[in-house]
Amino acid sequence: MEELIKATGKVKIVLHDENGVVREEREIDNLVVSVGKAYITSRMIGTSSNVMSHMEVGTDNTAAAAGNTGLGAAVSSSRTALTSSTQTTSSTTNDSVQYVCTFPAGTGTGALVEAGIFNASSAGTMLCRTVFSVVNKGASDAMTVTWTVTLS
Repeated sequence: MEELIKATGKVKIVLHDENGVVREEREIDNLVVSVGKAYITSRMIGTSSNVMSHMEVGTDNTAAAAGNTGLGAAVSSSRTALTSSTQTTSSTTNDSVQYVCTFPAGTGTGALVEAGIFNASSAGTMLCRTVFSVVNKGASDAMTVTWTVTLS
């Protein structure tokens, strides 16, 4: 019998203007990178690695690759603490974790095309990276990123 475990993810981005009106909403796939997979397995035998705690956005649209350990071009001071992180629970599965982060007005501003999840406020281990078509986040806009990682 062969059983393979696969880590995948979905990212939902919602951009709001200064009045809270939704300007843009999209859903995209992401890549759980090699160091992210190693992080998952390390947590199965210990807790020496910090839990995922931050997201960061950037401006490099180079395709996500398994060997990535950071964003291609992170926007200065855009690494932001997660708003929440929860395990998806249902009567049949507990196979997903959902991370939510809100980038407020003035944070992560620019022509954004990449994002990642990290376990530290600087440096640290990156779990996932995604690249997407440009989201133009103005200085007065807020952006919420909901990132779901599923093991299947």
